Amino acid sequence: MNITQPFGSTLELIGNTPLVLLKGASAAAGCEIYGKCEFANPGSSVKDRAALYMIRDAEVRGELKSGGTVIEGTAGNTGIGIALVANALGYKTIIVMPDNQSKEKMDTLRALGAELMLVPPTKYADPNHFQHVSRRMAEEIDGAIWAGQFDNTANRKAHIEGTAPELWEQLGGKIDGFTCAAGTGGTIAGVGMGLKAFDENVRIALTDPHGAALYNYFAHGELKAEGSSVAEGIGQGRITANLEGAPIDDQFRISDEEGMQWVEQLLREEGLCLGLSSGINVAGAIELGKRLVGEGRKEARVATILCDTGFRYLSTLYNADWLAEKGLPIFGWLKAD
Repeated sequence: MNITQPFGSTLELIGNTPLVLLKGASAAAGCEIYGKCEFANPGSSVKDRAALYMIRDAEVRGELKSGGTVIEGTAGNTGIGIALVANALGYKTIIVMPDNQSKEKMDTLRALGAELMLVPPTKYADPNHFQHVSRRMAEEIDGAIWAGQFDNTANRKAHIEGTAPELWEQLGGKIDGFTCAAGTGGTIAGVGMGLKAFDENVRIALTDPHGAALYNYFAHGELKAEGSSVAEGIGQGRITANLEGAPIDDQFRISDEEGMQWVEQLLREEGLCLGLSSGINVAGAIELGKRLVGEGRKEARVATILCDTGFRYLSTLYNADWLAEKGLPIFGWLKAD
């Protein structure tokens, strides 16, 4: 058994997450499907990577100084990552979040010492959108910076320099496809760019939930949303700076119902407790795998992102009353006798 040397800083715990073969998904796709276990980050989500890179970038540029404040508008996970990184580096954190996100995310942010402001969910064009509110706060508070994860390309740089090389090394340079959903676009664009730098033939696919506009954009050139989704942190209606130039080869649209089927199966059969975005990602990876197999690549290997832990959604995805209210399938073990 190899024991690694101790880390010199808690921030070094971000990244280098494990990669696991998903047996059920692999059987469904007819090829190997792998999940990058981003819930193993200190803040239990993939967003820790972006948080670290954005804060370090602000330091290098001289915008964030000792005793300063990091302000961000987020669905929750980026805020949690920012709060942890800021704590480790001596900064304050203010998070603006839509009030329809999970209670667990709100409680976690408060527990981490972040100042939390909740606002009603609204369209991006509305000046009261959580991103605009957070940006204005940063402009008004001395010593504060706005992380701006959607258009701050330090976000995707975290995946170009971190996630993509990790995947390449973990799979020994044999990876045929990668897919995940887009929220800011940093992960799909950054991993795509990073993997293409190793091998331009790696197939990069967007997995979009209903209610988002990117599927139609990459399929038909039009930003058009259809349907809706309860998934938190994914789904986008515009081309963010992080998405500009993203090397998208394929696109899939996945329903909440299909995503929840994989959330249930991965927990029941493989012991992975995940959020809906991870279920949607896995369903998309299966679709990409099937497409590659159909093209004759029967030994294809596809990777995706397991974004965060299901423990962050106990009051929603793992609550029978909430699922029934949303018209989503209820896990068998949650049903009343």
